[in-house]
Amino acid sequence: MERVAVAAQRCWFRAGDPRFAGLTMSPELTSHSGKPRILAVPQGNIGGLPKLVVEASGNPARLNAYGPLMDGGAEANRISSDVTRWASGGTTCSRPA
Repeated sequence: MERVAVAAQRCWFRAGDPRFAGLTMSPELTSHSGKPRILAVPQGNIGGLPKLVVEASGNPARLNAYGPLMDGGAEANRISSDVTRWASGGTTCSRPA
């Protein structure tokens, strides 16, 4: 999950991806529930409702992405592909649609 968080920060937030404009990453990698998460929340409101949640669960870990940014379309597919690629060890960034 840490690998996914590092890639998400680099490819989505620092790179100026328009889909993540106005959002900031809030990683919750040490979770007492056993489900580490990465949240995309409104900038300046870290406690606000997340627009994207990437959550790991199980052993071996399975990743699940959900939230308003995953509501269909090419961008949801791109986010899902990014997460899958990063979880598998890839480091490349995709281009926004």
